Amino acid sequence: MNPVFLLFYFFIVIPSAIIHEYAHGWMADRLGDPTARYAGRLTLNPKAHIDLWGTILMPMILAAVSGGTFIFAYAKPVPYNPYNLKDQKWGPALVGLAGPLSNLMLALCFALFLRMGIASVNESLAMLFYVIVQINIILLVFNLLPIPPLDGSKVLYALLPDSARNIQLFMERYGLILLFIFIFFLFDLLYPVINLFMKLLVG
Repeated sequence: MNPVFLLFYFFIVIPSAIIHEYAHGWMADRLGDPTARYAGRLTLNPKAHIDLWGTILMPMILAAVSGGTFIFAYAKPVPYNPYNLKDQKWGPALVGLAGPLSNLMLALCFALFLRMGIASVNESLAMLFYVIVQINIILLVFNLLPIPPLDGSKVLYALLPDSARNIQLFMERYGLILLFIFIFFLFDLLYPVINLFMKLLVG
């Protein structure tokens, strides 16, 4: 496998996913649920977040099969108990939003370096920062999809009226099927949104 791809994956994708999961646990802890802290997950240590299948094996297999053109990976989800949250309606939505917002913050930080003209100092470093911004924008946009188990579904549930409980039950039951359909057949729909974010952040 291309060593450049491996470098890109292990030093950009995995850290971004780990920070994403850490943010979920941090927010849940702030809102009254210490489950992640008790489980030892309020840490940026990769050992606490790497999932053998989702973080290592599956993306490597997908990359090998697709020739490096398609990759899907995830870090081990941070555990939390929504019943411990102080706000039962909006608490889960805030926990869900914390992950994508952490990716947005990472993208903003590295985009700022690009805006400050780091390309004129080191072109290779500028390219690295550009890729970091892009990966985190992809994680942001993808995770905000209102499809379980993605974070956007938590926001959707908070917005739905009680009378729409059947919609939530349907999404929970068929979420994974809907997610894989989207990944394999509809993912291109996200590119205009991703490109808009990239244009706003780095020009």
